[in-house]
Amino acid sequence: MKTLSENRKARHDYFIEETYEAGIALCGTEVKSIRKGALNLKDSFVSFSGGEAFIKNMHISPYEQGNIFNRDPLRDRRLLLHKREINYLYGAVKQKGFSVIPLSVYLKDSLVKVQIGLARGKKLYDKRNDIAERDAKRNIDRALKERNRG
Repeated sequence: MKTLSENRKARHDYFIEETYEAGIALCGTEVKSIRKGALNLKDSFVSFSGGEAFIKNMHISPYEQGNIFNRDPLRDRRLLLHKREINYLYGAVKQKGFSVIPLSVYLKDSLVKVQIGLARGKKLYDKRNDIAERDAKRNIDRALKERNRG
C-alpha cells in the first residue's frame, strides 16, 4: 500500500471510533492526478443521499495534460461501500455527535482506496489532554534516552 494523502487534522479534531476501507468512483484524469499526489483531504467529509455515500470537498487538482477531460476539482465523488456498511454509517451519523470523515487515500493493488472513519468530535479540553499526554511521553522518552547514554 502506498499512502498518497493523509488527513492529519482528523485525528486531532476527532475521536476515531471505527475505520472502513472504501473504493471511490473516479474518472481517468482524476486517477492520474491522484497518482501524482495532487489531492487534499482537508475539510472533506462524507454525506449520504439516496442510499449512497458521497465524499464532499475533496480537492483533486486538474491533470495538466487532461485538457477537456478534466472534471471540477471539488465535485462530489461516490464511495463504493456495501449496502449494510452504508446503512450502519448512516444510522450512526443520525446519532448525536457522530460524523464520517476521510482519513487517508492510498493505492492498493493499483486501485485508489479511501480510509474513512466514524468519528466523534473532540472538545477543547480533550485536545489539551492529548497535547499534554504527548508532551509527557516526549519528556519521558528524552529522559530515558539521556539516562541510557550516561
